[in-house]
Formats: sequence, structure tokens, C-alpha cells
Amino acid sequence: ARRAAILRSIPGVGPVTAAEILIDMPELGTLSGKAAASLAGLAPVPRQSGKTQGQAHIRGGRPGLRRALYMPALVAMRCNAGLKAKAQRMATSGKPPKVIVTAVMRNLLVLANVLLGEDRLWQPTRP
Repeated sequence: ARRAAILRSIPGVGPVTAAEILIDMPELGTLSGKAAASLAGLAPVPRQSGKTQGQAHIRGGRPGLRRALYMPALVAMRCNAGLKAKAQRMATSGKPPKVIVTAVMRNLLVLANVLLGEDRLWQPTRP
């Protein structure tokens, strides 16, 4: 119940999303940010073979978790000041909308990982 309350304190994460995150990633809170993003399939995986260096794409991971984080990412892009600013920076630099949403999903997951690891509720930062 405490872990779900921590997740629900993040703007955009409701009870269904919190339950989905806890079911799909019970180890959340004990991982590094990179490991959590990689397990969820939100970390780019480069296509490499020998000297050939291809583009890095998002693939693998846990699709249910990615589906659960999609709508909270859209809400966070509207309501969370820090993530809204990040999304606007990425848009002005020419990133496609899908890449922006994926980056916000990754940020939400890393934030959830940190909050669960520290066992504290989300607090908005004041300027």
C-alpha cells in the first residue's frame, strides 16, 4: 500500500497505473535508473555489427509497463513543469513527438525508481 501511495503521488499516475507498474516491475526501487529503463524497454539499443554502427531503437523490455506509462507521460508533459520544459526543449530541437513521449516515459520510470528506493512521496520543486 505504501509503494502504491508513493507512485500515486507522482502527477499523472493514478491507481491503475500504479498497480500496473508494481505488478510488471516488482524490483523497482532496487535498480539503477539505467537498469530500470532497460528492463522496461525504454532504453535505446544500438544496432551494431563489426564496424557498422546503426541507429539505436527502443525495443524489448516489458510491453505492459510501456503501455501503462504512455498516458501518464502525456499528462506529465502538460502538468509537470520540469517534464513540460524538457518536452518543449526536445520539440524545439526537432525531435519527433514519439521520441519526446518515450523520453518522458523514461523520466517517469526513473523518478518512480528513485522515489521507491528512498521511500518518499513526490514533492514539486520550487524555483
